[in-house]
Amino acid sequence: MVVHSQSSSALGAGGASHPQVHPSAYVHSFANVMGDVHVGENALIAPGCTIQADQGSPFYIGDNVNIQDGAVIHAIEPGRVRGKDGQNYAVWIGHNSCVTHMALVHGPAFIGDHCFIGFRSTIFNAKVGDGCVIMMHALIQGVEIPPGKYVPSGAVITKQEQANLLPDVLDSDRKFTQQIIHVNEALKADVSGASAQASIRPVRSNIGHSQSHRFTTDTKPMNHTTLDAAIVSQVRSLLAQGYRIGSEHADKRRFQTSSWQSCPPITGNNESQVLAGIESCLQEHQGEYVRLIGIDTQAKQRVLETIIQRPDGPVKSASISSVTKTIKNYTTSHITTSGNLDAETIAHVRSLLGQGYRIGTEHADARRFQTSSWQSCSPIASQQESQVIAALEACIAEHQGEYVRMLGIDTQAKRRVFEAIIQRPGDQPKAAPKAARPASSNSSYSSSSSYASASAGSSTGLGAEAIAQVRSLLAQGYRVGSEYADKRRFQTSSWQSCTPIHSQQESQVIAALESCLAEHPGDYVRLIGIDPKAKRRVLEAIIQRPNSNGKASASSAPAPRPSSSSSSSSSYAKVESNGSSYQPAGGLDGAVINQIRSLLAQGYQIGTEYADKRRFQTSSWQSCTPVKSQQESQVIAGVEACLAEHPNDYVRLIGIDKRAKRRVSETIIQRPGGSGSNPKPAAAPSSRSYQAPSAPSTRGRGFTPRSHGGLDADTVAQVRSLLAQGYRIGTEHADKRRFQTSSWQSCPPIQAQQESQVIAALETCLADHQKEYVRLIGIDTKAKRRVLESVIQKPLAAL
Repeated sequence: MVVHSQSSSALGAGGASHPQVHPSAYVHSFANVMGDVHVGENALIAPGCTIQADQGSPFYIGDNVNIQDGAVIHAIEPGRVRGKDGQNYAVWIGHNSCVTHMALVHGPAFIGDHCFIGFRSTIFNAKVGDGCVIMMHALIQGVEIPPGKYVPSGAVITKQEQANLLPDVLDSDRKFTQQIIHVNEALKADVSGASAQASIRPVRSNIGHSQSHRFTTDTKPMNHTTLDAAIVSQVRSLLAQGYRIGSEHADKRRFQTSSWQSCPPITGNNESQVLAGIESCLQEHQGEYVRLIGIDTQAKQRVLETIIQRPDGPVKSASISSVTKTIKNYTTSHITTSGNLDAETIAHVRSLLGQGYRIGTEHADARRFQTSSWQSCSPIASQQESQVIAALEACIAEHQGEYVRMLGIDTQAKRRVFEAIIQRPGDQPKAAPKAARPASSNSSYSSSSSYASASAGSSTGLGAEAIAQVRSLLAQGYRVGSEYADKRRFQTSSWQSCTPIHSQQESQVIAALESCLAEHPGDYVRLIGIDPKAKRRVLEAIIQRPNSNGKASASSAPAPRPSSSSSSSSSYAKVESNGSSYQPAGGLDGAVINQIRSLLAQGYQIGTEYADKRRFQTSSWQSCTPVKSQQESQVIAGVEACLAEHPNDYVRLIGIDKRAKRRVSETIIQRPGGSGSNPKPAAAPSSRSYQAPSAPSTRGRGFTPRSHGGLDADTVAQVRSLLAQGYRIGTEHADKRRFQTSSWQSCPPIQAQQESQVIAALETCLADHQKEYVRLIGIDTKAKRRVLESVIQKPLAAL
């Protein structure tokens, strides 16, 4: 049985400071109040409450405050909040306020008079002004809520910009909060001898019959409205941003011609009046289309158009995301401006302001742009869209002929969240755009398809494949750059950089690439993909070559897409617009040069080794003169010198990871029987790992089987790939009878991980079992399983 007492439980654990509870206050015996706590007149502290001021103190709980079941009030630091009496407190809760079930108030915190803190909401390091209503499961942290504001259920308010845009509290909100408070006050009536059931029953009855509040659930609107909750939420959002609300209607015939007619104007900004006006329009035009309109009165333009009723009835279950999507589509496709900003820029401004970010601008002339030395325009202190747009246009007007970029700034994190160039030196002042065509909602660059279609007919346009490569690079978070070279520099691979591309916006990147093509019409131009974190290149693709007349022509046929390995973060590809490697003046094959570039781009060192036929059989390679340079031209010269010194020997190219002190690549680039002036590599060079050429990798894949000792290039590539991935190599053999029953026998185990030793062991197994089947095995020692089984030799009769 619960024992009720006036203040017997107010005394908590022993300490220097004790609670000071007014005689008229009620503290339940199951409540826990500790430390320096002041409890005012007629305050109510219900069962299960914990008010702990033994670490951070003091606490002030005003007159007629209602602290309901399970609420927690705590602080760990001394008073940092200035109360209304001029003293410092860790927690201040003003008069006539209510902290409901399971709510948490953690100091430093200030809650003003006549406030309502909903179920399971949290107040931490924040100030809540007088008369605020905070609904269920809300989080208020690090902000100051202005007086008389309403915080909806589930809201997370951690930025002051969010707090400033909150809607006002309505009379219906007050009525609902009083109903909640009266239920808990039945406990106090029980102490005075009144019947608790008699007190509680009529209150619950009132709640059951009440439909005038907006808080019973977050899916039902308030004020007897028949509007969907998402539409009510959209109305609140528009009103909070200072926009006006309107409505229009159209029958089926007018709807097809988009001839909308206006409903009676809604002049007020009060939410209940606006909702009533919308409902009146819906009732007057049942069986017709009705749409909601958001109007920016300062900019004299619409910011929202969304249909809320169709002839078959109201639009139900319209989600907030769909309404937001409608806003985004509308702002990017229906905006008409009278200044120098296009619709896309204005949409960015709205998006940034809506997220609470500040807007800034910077400018740079052509010289400063190349060194990325931007200068700031006049600061934009306002958060009003019209004023921000006016400031942007002023910056553009002041710096005609220069680059101008817009910035989005997160003031709390003190970092930039957005950078976009909105003017270039060659741009002409923009007139008001004509009826814009609606942009696709799922395309970030609606006109990109025009690049693909116009590239063939434009001397400076990009091919569809180049645009696809740009999109792929940007989608993976890589930066895009461009380089150019005339014919002489192209032969020595001495490329020069075009103007840096700082933007990550697809349209701006494509424009910069086309600008580079236009500036260098008689040169080679290549596209570069850059991984800024790893500080390396992930793609090089030539997108323009000089034609026979010396004039540039962007490749009408799109450049081939890089190999599949180029899309991963650990690979690198070099692609040219005609799909073939160019042949330099030296003695190296284009594939070898590509491999050298790939290794250098990944920071590896290049080396070379040679061996005559006898040493080659025993894998006793000797080193050529070390190549210490990282310059491509010098490395190629060093490799060619080794080839020239050993024209009748085997020569192999080595990639060395100096940090890990291991080899990452070994490729034979010259054999005694081949041409010494133009050797062919034993296997197609790969990127960082030893990856086999693109061929079927299933069991028993289509290698040309061997009937005698010696491995083919495909098998060697397969061995390299397995070793590079850390797998062990093994071999098995079987005669025809055992082969039919799949009873393989093991060759001597291969303990080494050195490629040359593994290959020697494989050739030994082939030589020992020339008239049998021999298969290569890849073994994952950690998982204790096989990852590859491939027959590399068959008996002569089986061929």
